[in-house]
Amino acid sequence: MEFTMGLSDGIAWPWPIAVYLFFAGISGGAIATAIFIRFYKGQTENTPFYKAAALISFVTISLGMLCLVLDLTNPLFFWRILVYYNLNSVMSIGVIALTAYIPLVALITLLAFEEEIRKIPALSILLPVIEKLKGVRRPCEVAVLILAMAVCAYTGFLISALIRFPIINTSVLPALFIASGISAGAASAKMLAVSMFKEELHSQDMKLLHGAEWPIMAAEILFIFMIAMSLFTGNAGMQSAFSAFHIGDWAGVFWLGVVGIGFCGPLLLNFATSKRFSHSTQAFYASGVCAVSGMMCLRLFIIYAGQNFAI
Repeated sequence: MEFTMGLSDGIAWPWPIAVYLFFAGISGGAIATAIFIRFYKGQTENTPFYKAAALISFVTISLGMLCLVLDLTNPLFFWRILVYYNLNSVMSIGVIALTAYIPLVALITLLAFEEEIRKIPALSILLPVIEKLKGVRRPCEVAVLILAMAVCAYTGFLISALIRFPIINTSVLPALFIASGISAGAASAKMLAVSMFKEELHSQDMKLLHGAEWPIMAAEILFIFMIAMSLFTGNAGMQSAFSAFHIGDWAGVFWLGVVGIGFCGPLLLNFATSKRFSHSTQAFYASGVCAVSGMMCLRLFIIYAGQNFAI
């Protein structure tokens, strides 16, 4: 099966699904990281990172749902999946989670931008709503934290249901998607916090996030290694699928995009450059772009290489 860019015949899950997985991962990873830091540090104020994470989370999940709807055979009838549920279907369970997650993220975003809303007279109508929401803010944040992890994991469970594709049909995939979502989501929120909300490059939140980058990256590498080794030591069909890591265009995407840009890029920027440069604004943004780009390449590799190397 040859790959051609676009909505390719013979590809069950085309590029809009990969983009949706990308956006959903960033959304869940960003807001989960912000809420975890808020709980861990006992924060009560809306910090720059919290605002950035809430905004990114809401925007990316909205764009992700747009991609998902446009990929439907009949996009105008998307409302049916919101009405008819089958609890034996992974997709239906995911829709239920998203139906709760999206409005809750919208509420969290509203609370995060209370200060900015108060400065805009035209938005004063929202202030009574914000005041009422403050009483249930903590339960909402707990629910969003759980749902954010569920959304990241759900994207892995969803595509792993394709049993003919050994690369995709693995129980490790949800864990990999959670780890990569947190990595890219936190990187996106950090860049937005510094650029738009004037977060200090070396603030306590930034230092905490920087220290967490390496264990999360190590977890991603471990999960990818587990997938590769399970294919390499599996049956004939799985061993054939293992060739996706070293044969064809998608092997290039894996080694250049995922490994080279996603993993080696941040490592080189932090450890193989001068200390002065590694602590600079340029290195900060370059490292963040590497993390986000590597995550997108990972989603594309999993989706397309997984389907091209079927049993």
